[in-house]
Amino acid sequence: MSGSVLRGYIVPGLPQPLLAPERSPAWSSLRKSFERVRAEIASSGADLLLLYSTQWISIIGHQMQADPEPVFVHVDPEWHELGTMPYRFRVDAEFARAYESAAKARGLRARTVAYNGFPIDTGTVTALKLLGSRGTVALGGEPPAEPENAIPAGVVSCNMYADRAETLVLGKAARDAVEATGRRAIAIAVTSLSARMFTQVIDPRQDRISSLKDDEWNRKILEILAEGRLEDVSQLAREFSAEANGDQKLKAIWWLTALMGEHNDYDGTVYDYQPLWGTGGAIAGLVPTAKAAARLEFDEESVDVYAGERNVLSGNQESLTPAAPPPAPAAAPSLVAAAPKPVGAYSHVRRVGDLLYLAGIGPRMPGGDSNEVAGGPVRDAAGQPLPYDIAAQTRQTIENVKTVLEAAGSSLERVLDVTVFLIDMDRDFAGFNKVWAEYFAATAPTRTTLAITALPTPIAVELKVVAQS
Repeated sequence: MSGSVLRGYIVPGLPQPLLAPERSPAWSSLRKSFERVRAEIASSGADLLLLYSTQWISIIGHQMQADPEPVFVHVDPEWHELGTMPYRFRVDAEFARAYESAAKARGLRARTVAYNGFPIDTGTVTALKLLGSRGTVALGGEPPAEPENAIPAGVVSCNMYADRAETLVLGKAARDAVEATGRRAIAIAVTSLSARMFTQVIDPRQDRISSLKDDEWNRKILEILAEGRLEDVSQLAREFSAEANGDQKLKAIWWLTALMGEHNDYDGTVYDYQPLWGTGGAIAGLVPTAKAAARLEFDEESVDVYAGERNVLSGNQESLTPAAPPPAPAAAPSLVAAAPKPVGAYSHVRRVGDLLYLAGIGPRMPGGDSNEVAGGPVRDAAGQPLPYDIAAQTRQTIENVKTVLEAAGSSLERVLDVTVFLIDMDRDFAGFNKVWAEYFAATAPTRTTLAITALPTPIAVELKVVAQS
């Protein structure tokens, strides 16, 4: 028995499209897009709606809803004037227990909850009512007599302290449970994109994205999603959150991409993008396909088993003891005679603890004051462009790194992380990447590749390296 994720969706969780779509053209548009997605889900053949909502906040690990028929009357704590949300849902309790077991097997703290009256968050209620209902939505009054969602739900909490590694592992555990139980799942990430809300009452008819910067970032993310590049969005989540105040650091996207396979091989559809009280309310869908989308370079690592990335309520008393300060930096050695001479007042390498930090190293030839560049300089003394060999420059750069590492008692095999600077990404990346693979295919250190306008000397490539000593 092996299940699968049939498709994934990203939907907003604020209650306006559910409770008051008529008050705003934007909210009305989102309501219609929810209905379009609901019809797709109903005809998909799915037997599980698997939701991760950024509004179900947990602190100690992750929780899975295991009450087979939760019933309650929910009121949003912020927009209570919009009315009540009575609900009665079908929950796949067997799947919840399988999810809990899978999460624990991957090193996470997890537990099921099955208490009468245990509150379900606004995002989950909104998404399940609009995507899982049988065509009518219960609002106001008492909970309906029968469960509203035709397809049973699985619901997991969003740990407010979790970062990328923990959230990826949570998504992979969800995939484990889907496969183990044979479910045909629809994955639903309930999240805003940008999350800056208006802090004063607004006219719903005048709702807008709270800043032009947020709007620009939202549109760029949606452009990438429309191309089916879910993993690329996951890789951009940190930058997006820093620039556009991503909802819970876009954890829901990390969860979704881990659950769906951490790749870009999807047909992507953006159904709608509207403001929701200043936030970026988007509805997007992803269907697995054999046709690979274009890729960015993946730099953030993938984590399979959670081994910790924070010391918050860990339960380990040792973690509550303040960590000893790191040892003071010491030369290891600071200058390496066999490497090209630095062009400024800096060291080739410094050691902190068991790590080596190398200065930016390029393809100048070793030998005292030599300014000869392997593969030729990129410009002459007058600043005019010259032809150069990026493969030769890359090879010499890595050899120079090797020289410095070996002088410090390390090696290329112990490289952990590299930042690459290229002055012409379009021209040089392929040639650089080919030579890189000759040296690092087996060890595969993490890598970030940046395009810059120039380097201090007439070179095309420079590496900034961190390695174990």
